[in-house]
Formats: sequence, C-alpha cells, structure tokens
Amino acid sequence: MILFEIFGLFFLVALAGVPLVYSLLITTIVTIWWKGLSHPLETIFLTYIGGVEPFVLIAVPLFIVAGELLSHGGVGERIVRFARTLFGFLPGGLGIVTVASCLLFGGVSGSAIAGAAAVGSVMIPAMVRGGYSRGFAAALIAAAGTLAVIIPPSIPMLVYGFVAGASVRDLFISGIVPGVCFGLGMMAVCVWYGKKTGCDTGGARASGAEIWRAFKAAFPALLMPLIILGGIWTGFFTPTESAAVAVFYGLFVAIWVYRDLKWHDLPRLVLGSFTTSAVVMVVIGATAALAWLITVEQVPAMLMQIVQEHAHSKWAFLLIVNVFLLLLGIFIEPVPALILTAPLLVPMLRVYGVDPVHLGLIMTCNLAIGLYSPPVGGTLFVAARLARVGMGALTRELMPLFAVSVAVLFLVTYVEFLPMGLVWLFR
Repeated sequence: MILFEIFGLFFLVALAGVPLVYSLLITTIVTIWWKGLSHPLETIFLTYIGGVEPFVLIAVPLFIVAGELLSHGGVGERIVRFARTLFGFLPGGLGIVTVASCLLFGGVSGSAIAGAAAVGSVMIPAMVRGGYSRGFAAALIAAAGTLAVIIPPSIPMLVYGFVAGASVRDLFISGIVPGVCFGLGMMAVCVWYGKKTGCDTGGARASGAEIWRAFKAAFPALLMPLIILGGIWTGFFTPTESAAVAVFYGLFVAIWVYRDLKWHDLPRLVLGSFTTSAVVMVVIGATAALAWLITVEQVPAMLMQIVQEHAHSKWAFLLIVNVFLLLLGIFIEPVPALILTAPLLVPMLRVYGVDPVHLGLIMTCNLAIGLYSPPVGGTLFVAARLARVGMGALTRELMPLFAVSVAVLFLVTYVEFLPMGLVWLFR
C-alpha cells in the first residue's frame, strides 16, 4: 500500500539525519518518481505555497511573537515565584512547583520549547541544589514543558482546527481539563520521588501576604490566556484576531507593566520570533505538499477500508489512533504531524461517531508526549542541555512520567466527558 511506502521512505530519510523539511520534500518527489505517477512537479510547488497561504495561519507567527514578548526578562521567574508560594510546602515541592510553573507559563507562551527553556533555566539549578538528580530534573522539565501545547493557546490545536474544519474555540476549551490532569499526574510523580529519595519532604507554608504579593506580580502575564479565551468564547474576536490581541497585550505588559523589555530590544526579539515562525511555516508548506500527494492518491479511502476491517468499534478505532500517533510523534513535530494525519483520520469520524474536537485533543496529547519521547524529542534536548546530563540518565528518570502521561492519555481518550464536558457546557 502506498501509505506504508510513503511513511517507510520518510522514516528512512529522517533517521538518516536529513532535516525535516527536506525529508518531507524528498519523500514527496521520490514517491512520484518511484511509483511513476503523472503529477507534474510544479504541483508540488503550488501546493507548498498554498499550504502557507490560509489567513488563519497568520495566528501562528503572531502567537509566537506574543509568547516571546512575555517570555522575555522576568516573567518566568515571577510565575515560578507564584507557584512556589502555592505548592513549595508539599513533599516533592520543588518538582510540583516546576510542573505548576510549566502549566502557568504554557498558558502564556503556547510553546513547549519556550516553556521548557524559561522554567528549566530557573528550576533545574534549584532542584539540583535541593538534592534532586540532574536526570530527574531534566526529565521533569522535558515532560512538563509539553503542557504548553495542550492548554490554550495551543498552536497545534489552531492548525488542527484549520485542517479539520473544527472550532478553534472548542479545541482551546477542550484542552483545559486534560492539561490540568496531565499536570496533576506529573505532580503525583514528584510527591513519590520526594518521599522515595528523601530529597524534598516539604517546607514551610507561605503566608497569605506572600501568596498575594507573588500573585500580584504574576497576574498581568497570567491574564493573557483569559483574555484570549474570553474574547474567542464571547465572539468578540476570531482566533486569528486573538493572536494579534495577544501581541499588543504582550507588548504592553513587557514594556509598560514589567519593564523587562526596552524599545531597542524589539528588533532583535521580533527578528528571532519571525525566524522561528519561518522555520515552522516552511515545514507546514512541505507537509502540505506531502499531504496533498497522500490525498490525491486516495490513501484516506484505502486507510478507512483497512481500519474498518480491524476496528469494529469506536474504542478500537481510538486505540489504533493512539498507538499510531504515539509512534509518529517520536519522529515528527506536532504541527507537521497534524497536517499530515488529520486529512487521513477526519473522514472516519462519522463512521465511528467521534467528535472532531475530541479527536483533535487526542491527537494533540499524543504528539505532546512525542515531544519528550526518546530519541529525538524536542524538549528532551532543551532539558538535557540545561541540566548538562546525558540522554541515557534522562531517559531512565523519564519512565514514571511517561507511564503517568500515557495513563492520562487513555483517560482523556475513553472518558469523553473529561475533555468535552466544558465544550458541551459552552456550546
């Protein structure tokens, strides 16, 4: 079947060390040549351009800029300080503070890499000083950093909404409860680790005055996701417009409220943000070209037939989706993976009675786990570099966190009310 040939060729090229964008384009061109297909190569170029043209994708670089604005300077430290006043007294308190900080910071930045870097630069040294092993500190940052792609504003969910025609508002809302559940699972691992090793049995509880001061310092940054969600939910602005609002709000907070950012810093920061955005958009274009080839060769129909032969219920279908995406997420970043697989899976939703929003949430959670799955997870390398620890030691400490995350993933998959309860309430 051509689908297995395409994915086999892609994995072969990617594992050879070829950058992702070239792996996608090579797979597309070689498949056309190898199978003797009649598609002109000009079509690849046109599809590539068309893949990055939709208006909704303007939100991607805008959210990246907004995240960078609020990630600059002391925002990360303020959020960590607030989390520490709330949770620092618990067993495994430093680990719990790390997870809570990533959860809060994710709602500001929307970027797993930015969250892992900002929180990790503050918390990894503190955890090591507190007796945590470097391997566990790095593993926790790698896992907790990915909470940013599950809770709103999530760039992968925004892209899925565009590809699948699903409501971005509903997708954002669906990520709130699962994001908290993933965070609570990781916090439970921290409590277990703190008690098991005796390195962090808890400290003194912060006073109400300390909590209030820390909250006031972090509040302007924490307000951004509420503004975004509130504006989308009330219909005051669209998801794309909300990204522009986030940029102006981030600029206001960074320059006039926190004063961590000076006007002369803006050109450097914006240039760096748009360099990151350019990399993302180039990959989106290449993924769109390969997704086009898969679509015109009727692969979705073939795949639907195969799945229907082996999955005789909704639950079996979702199990196949989970296994497939967990494996795919090891090799491909969430955004290109969603563009590539959503057109394959969305046509099957009506057959199995799966809500498109629920599927988008499931896909995002799977691919978030892929971000810290060895050997090539994006947040793995950030955490390993910050902690100055080898991949072997990090991977060993990662196993409890990975197990808890997979358990929460299956809860999100099969207990539909968990992710969809708020969506049903506000529809």
